[in-house]
Amino acid sequence: MPPFGPRAALLLLLPPLLLLRAVLTVPLDRGTSKEESPATESPVSGPALLSSQDTGLYYHRYLQEVINVLETDGHFREKLQAANSEDIKSGKLSRELDFVSHHVRTKLDELKRQEVSRLRMLLKAKMDAQQEPNVQLDHLSLLKQFEHLDPQNQHTFEARDLELLIQTATRDLAQYDAAHHEEFKRYEMLKEHERRRYLESLGEEQRKEAERKLEEQQRRHREHPKVNVPGSQAQLKEVWEELDGLDPNRFNPKTFFILHDINSDGVLDEQELEALFTKELEKVYDPKNEEDDMREMEEERLRMREHVMKNVDTNQDRLVTLEEFLASTQRKEFGDTGEGWETVEMHPAYTEEELRRFEEELAAREAELNAKAQRLSQETEALGRSQGRLEAQKRELQQAVLQMEQRRQQQQGHNAAAPGPEGQLKFQPQNTDDAPVPAPAGDQKNVAASENKVPEQSPNLPQPDSQHL
Repeated sequence: MPPFGPRAALLLLLPPLLLLRAVLTVPLDRGTSKEESPATESPVSGPALLSSQDTGLYYHRYLQEVINVLETDGHFREKLQAANSEDIKSGKLSRELDFVSHHVRTKLDELKRQEVSRLRMLLKAKMDAQQEPNVQLDHLSLLKQFEHLDPQNQHTFEARDLELLIQTATRDLAQYDAAHHEEFKRYEMLKEHERRRYLESLGEEQRKEAERKLEEQQRRHREHPKVNVPGSQAQLKEVWEELDGLDPNRFNPKTFFILHDINSDGVLDEQELEALFTKELEKVYDPKNEEDDMREMEEERLRMREHVMKNVDTNQDRLVTLEEFLASTQRKEFGDTGEGWETVEMHPAYTEEELRRFEEELAAREAELNAKAQRLSQETEALGRSQGRLEAQKRELQQAVLQMEQRRQQQQGHNAAAPGPEGQLKFQPQNTDDAPVPAPAGDQKNVAASENKVPEQSPNLPQPDSQHL
C-alpha cells in the first residue's frame, strides 16, 4: 500500500480530523509531483477553510486552523509523515514544535490568543445570561475548564498546547457518537410525550381518528424495499451497479475501494463510508413524505457507519484501509446477509421506564418554569401599579405648575400698562381738578404763601344801564 501523507498520518490519531480532508487532500502516489503539495503551501483560510464539514466540537475552528498552519512547515510535515500513532499520543511529536519556523510559531501564537479571547467572551456572555453582570471574573480559573489549551500561558502556543489539543480532540470525538445517540433518544421520547398529550386532549371520536391516521403513517413507512446490510456484498454490488454504472457480475472489491476513496489518500474515512449508504437510506426515507422523519434518517446513517466500522475497522482508528476492506470481503458475513438490515423503528431508542423518568423531568421543569412565570407576572403587575402611581403624581405636579403659571401671568397683567389699539402704550389721564400741576422748585415757597392768603373781595362796580345802551 502506498505511504500516507502527513494529513493521513495525523488522521490516524485524530479521527475527527478526517472531516478536514476535503480541505487539504494528500494524493495516493507521493511520487507524482503533479499532485504533491509543496511544504511551503499557504494554509487554507477564509471560505475554503470553513467549507469543510464541522466536527461538532466547540473548538473545531481552532483545531482546524492549528493543523493547517502546522502543515505549512516542512520540518513538521516530515516528522509527522515518519511518526506513528504512539509517537503522537506520547507527546513526542509535540516536542517537534520547538523546531518549526519562527513564522509558523508566530501564527500559532496569534491563533491561541484569538482562541483565549473567544473563550473569555463566551464566559462573559454566560455570566451576563445568568444576570450577574457585575461579578468580577477570574479568567484564569474559568479557563481551566477548557482542556484543549494550556490556560497558564495565554499568549504563546507551546508544545503543551499541541499535546492537550490532540488528547482532548481524540477523547471528545470518541464520545461524539454516544452523545449523538443520547440526543436522538431524548428527541424520540419528546416526540412520543407530545403525541400522547395531544391524544389526551382530544375527544373520544377525534382520538380514534388521530390514532387511525398515525397507524396508517407507520404502515406506509414500514412498506419499503429490503434494506441491505451495510458493508455486505449485496449492498456494495448495488452501489457498484446503480451508482457506479458497472456490471454487477464483474464486481471487484479493490476497484470498488479505489473508486470510492474520493480524495485518494489510501483510506476510507467516515464520510466516504456514509456516502455508500445513501441508496439504502433512500429506500426508507423520503423528505416529501410526512411519515418519514429526517432525524431518524441521520440516526440510521450513524448506525450503518458504526456497523461497518465495528466489522471492518479492525484497529479501531476510524479509518478503513485497503487491507482491512479486502479482508472483510473474505468473511462469511460478507455474502450472508439474512433478512437484511433492521432499521431504527425495529429497535426502539428508549424503554417505558426511561420515558416515564423523562416525563417526570419534563413535569418538574415545566413546574419550575410556571413558578418563574408567575413570579415575573406578579413583578410585572407590581411595576404596573407603581407606574400608575407615578403617572398620577406626575399629572398632579403638572397641574400645580400650570396653576402657578396662570397666577403669575394674571399678576403681571394687573401691573403692566395695557397697550393701545395700534400697539402703543396707553397712559391713564390725570385729573387736573384734583391734582394741581406742581410748581417749579424755586416757587415752592410762594405757592405755599399764596395758599394761606384769604382771597380779596372784588369792588362793586356799577352795572351798565340798558337804557343808556
